[in-house]
Amino acid sequence: MTIKVFGHKSPDTDSTGSPIIWAWYLNECRGTPAEARLLGEPNSEALFVLTRWGFDKPEFLEDVGEGDTCVIVDTNNIAELPEHVNDANVTEVIDHHMLQGGLKTKGPINITIRPVACTATIMHDLMGDDAAKMPDAIKGAMLSCILSDTLEFRSPTTTDVDKALARELAEDLGIKMSDYAAEMFAAKSDVSSYSDTELLRLDSKAYEVDGKKFRVSVLETTSPATVLARKAGLMDDMVAVAEEDGVDQVLFFLVDILSEEAIMFIPNDLTKQIAEKSFGAKVDGDLVSLPGVLSRKKQIIPALKV
Repeated sequence: MTIKVFGHKSPDTDSTGSPIIWAWYLNECRGTPAEARLLGEPNSEALFVLTRWGFDKPEFLEDVGEGDTCVIVDTNNIAELPEHVNDANVTEVIDHHMLQGGLKTKGPINITIRPVACTATIMHDLMGDDAAKMPDAIKGAMLSCILSDTLEFRSPTTTDVDKALARELAEDLGIKMSDYAAEMFAAKSDVSSYSDTELLRLDSKAYEVDGKKFRVSVLETTSPATVLARKAGLMDDMVAVAEEDGVDQVLFFLVDILSEEAIMFIPNDLTKQIAEKSFGAKVDGDLVSLPGVLSRKKQIIPALKV
């Protein structure tokens, strides 16, 4: 039986790289057949990382069932997982997000959820002495995951553990971390091949707040002007995506990595109300700047009020 290792839908670098890292560990260190899988198309940064470190893109996984054994990484949110995940044999969860509830397993399992910035950071610790066996490609994937999830240590989710491990990996690989992070963020910022609808779904998570269902979309970039030039189309498609996905509202946050702020799109009165109640913002127009807001996990989701 080959274990399927996967993260969340709309895979970013951590949800693309961490399944590869853990599948390597299961295969090479535990002697357990495993394969990394994806629940969606990786974003442009994740695709860059796959190419940079010589990985094939993992195969797409549409659903799982009773015959599947699975390890879930980088999420425990049932809304971000395959429809029939509770029918499968989930044997392990490795995550760094808040505990959501809704997962049901066939028996007791290993669950590791820690308050660090990145799933790959947790994996390094779980490997113990076996971490020394990681080839350069796996080290590169791990470094990439950390730099992505911490925005090169700008994000408030960053911990000293994440920093220390990233520096150790960069030194082992002979990489200047700032240069490599710049390459990653440049790749992330190239969104020319995505439609407006795709941009809204590219890095998004479903959450319910005060009885309202939201798709909370974040786009991290070093070139905000490129995205703002598409504002009209994005505003229109926020309505269409909400209808198609069965949510009350798409909330879209454009995160300017270099300026360290989020720009929230305000297409209607509901989003204006949310911005004012959640972030204490004064909304005047269809955009509002949220200085210092970089993290959906730590700063956006916990703050949301209707």
